[in-house]
Amino acid sequence: MSLDALLLRVRDEIARTAHPRAPWLTPRTGPDGRPAHDVIVVGAGQSGLAIAFGLMRAQVTNILVLDRACKGLEGPWLTYARMRTLRSPKDFTGPDLGLPALTYQSWHEARYGQAAWEALDLIPREDWAAYLAFVRIATGVPVENGVTVTRIAPADGLLAVTDSHGTVRRARKVVLATGQEGAGRWALPDALCDLPSGRVARTDDAIDFASLAGKRVAVIGAGASAFDNAATALETGAAAVTLLCRRAEAQVVQPYRWLTFAGFLRHLGDLDDAWRWRFMSAVMGLREGFPQATWDRCARHPNFRFLPGAPLRAARMEGGAVVLDTPRGVVSADLVIAATGIAVDYTARPELLAFAHNIATWGDRYAPPPEERDDRLAAYPYLGDDYAFTEREPGLTPWIRDIHLFGIASTVSHGPSGSSINAMTTAVPRLVSGLTRGLFTADLDRHWADFRAYDVPQAVLR
Repeated sequence: MSLDALLLRVRDEIARTAHPRAPWLTPRTGPDGRPAHDVIVVGAGQSGLAIAFGLMRAQVTNILVLDRACKGLEGPWLTYARMRTLRSPKDFTGPDLGLPALTYQSWHEARYGQAAWEALDLIPREDWAAYLAFVRIATGVPVENGVTVTRIAPADGLLAVTDSHGTVRRARKVVLATGQEGAGRWALPDALCDLPSGRVARTDDAIDFASLAGKRVAVIGAGASAFDNAATALETGAAAVTLLCRRAEAQVVQPYRWLTFAGFLRHLGDLDDAWRWRFMSAVMGLREGFPQATWDRCARHPNFRFLPGAPLRAARMEGGAVVLDTPRGVVSADLVIAATGIAVDYTARPELLAFAHNIATWGDRYAPPPEERDDRLAAYPYLGDDYAFTEREPGLTPWIRDIHLFGIASTVSHGPSGSSINAMTTAVPRLVSGLTRGLFTADLDRHWADFRAYDVPQAVLR
């Protein structure tokens, strides 16, 4: 089957499974008389596309997806993702939302043939990006690229979404599918903050790896992304790469493999606070493990050094090099790459500034036993069962109940929902159900009136 034929098959499956087809939302207008959207989704990566597709399946079609990137560069896959393949097994489904023709397997077989699928181990990230482009076309999700949302605020019963061009769009609900840094910023250790800009980089930066040929590189962190960046530097000719791991041993167990079963993925968010915290603080305390291929990609190079038990204590410039102090000794480098994850910091996100002060966190809502205390996770937002922000001080910003967060920061409340492919088939429908519930209950009076006025006869008595 060709990709063109697969496209027709996808659209046929969408049409055949479109029940219930009846439109049920009444258009709203803003104070300026312009039409408002029912939902605006910020972010057109894999999550944003799946959410929009799920809404369209529920006949919520007056939607718009916005993304700051150029078309085709949404998400990390062709920019700062530096793994060769996805780490998820090839048969994990996600953006298809249960449609067989829309699965990655169907796309791969249409492009390369069934034998190629059978021989495939893990999905190349470039192919995953191409597949997501196909999903966007096949589903008809409306996306505007090159749009950065800078503010979300209330506006006469709606939400006003302002972008960097000064355009204001209005919506009843907003979903932030803004990926890793959706509730904060990429973290940079304090010890590195005073280094010259050309001597330190984060993993999300556009690093010119070719310029590192013959140079010494230090990578701070020991997660999968740290190894990806170390390997890329080695493969482009770095003279030496040292990876500093603060733990005594690297994390090789992947907790996300254990939790990939229907009970956990569907119902972690239904548990009480104590159980949700217990599970997710343990999972996130382990961090994300890396597979054998990720280690081997670095270890095959004789100029790679792995340094466990070496948390960064201090950094300084000395003799034209960066000098890093660790309990395992001093490490000198020409460039330091920080692979130290995400810091939750609502004030770092301009779209959150209008209500950042009143976002309820887990620290506001739950006090764990001393042995489970984790100040880092306590900063994560305490979300409603529909992924909506909740208020720290009730009544101060009630409109944030219509802003829904689907990303890394939703993890403590809902499990690995907006952070991985493996949870998409359960997490996206849960979010979509919460969105449609909110839209429906907000219009109950109208629905009741419409029902009472309904008088279409189903039969004619002669």
